[in-house]
Amino acid sequence: MTRIVFLDRSTIGPSVSLSKPSFPHEWIEHDRTCMDQVVARLKGADIAVSNKVPIRRDTIMQLPGLKMICIPATGHDVFDIDACRERGIVVSNVRGYAVNTVPEHTFALILALRRGLIGFRQDVIDGRWQESQQFCFFTHPINDLAGSTLGIIGEGALGQSVARLGQAFGMRTLFAAHKNVQGLGPLYTPFDEVLAISDIITLHCPLMPATRNMIAAPEFAKMKRQPLLINCARGGLVNEADLVDALDRGQIAGLGFDCLTSEPPAADSPLLSVLTRPNVIVTPHTGWASEEAMQTLWEQVVRHIEDFHAGSPSNRVV
Repeated sequence: MTRIVFLDRSTIGPSVSLSKPSFPHEWIEHDRTCMDQVVARLKGADIAVSNKVPIRRDTIMQLPGLKMICIPATGHDVFDIDACRERGIVVSNVRGYAVNTVPEHTFALILALRRGLIGFRQDVIDGRWQESQQFCFFTHPINDLAGSTLGIIGEGALGQSVARLGQAFGMRTLFAAHKNVQGLGPLYTPFDEVLAISDIITLHCPLMPATRNMIAAPEFAKMKRQPLLINCARGGLVNEADLVDALDRGQIAGLGFDCLTSEPPAADSPLLSVLTRPNVIVTPHTGWASEEAMQTLWEQVVRHIEDFHAGSPSNRVV
């Protein structure tokens, strides 16, 4: 009988109904799995389901019976894809489930920052409205989205959905050409130009060697309009020490981050030092996690497992 082991059930919301494959199988589920538990828990498993528990080469080589890794996410940077390819292990991920939830979260961050909602809310809590002795007061800048320029780094399904929302708000939307890549055509704006002319820059690209620390001190220096920087893609795309320095220097107007380089953040994470600022919002990597999106994601997971069992693997990374 096929043994399926889910290593990190707690990464899917508890309200999500986890249906199971229709073929006969043994299902083993763990809330969380530490790195030193992975081999023992996957011994004898045919299929591993892992969202964020890394499965590296040394682990794979100790699991001769492992035939498939099913990822309930799109990103696969914590899995050793080359080792899986060498061993003939099928790796499938989920795609397209977040075309509403991530763009909506992106614009929740943009709107809150652009209109000073975090700062004004705290001012009301602190009694500033009562002290003002008038019907309103002006302690934080407020800017419309209409007429502003939205620079989008990443032109996939999420980037395209973000662009449509931006256009609905009356924004001018630009897709950045890939950094240090020329000749991508007229639909793209050069990377450095997007940095220079955007009022808001939002990231929707994968984390790869070419994109790690894609935005750091040299890029912040090119941001002439002091934009908001939004990251609902992957931690590691932005050098976080340089990010905080850019905020202190006034090179950016604020930041909205849903993902950090280390998750949960390490005690020395630069962003922990600026969390209380009114122009900073950090959310705990929940942009993908609407109820609707998580249910759609899980239905894809089950379908990919069933397709693999039937001999026709789907959404293959490997």
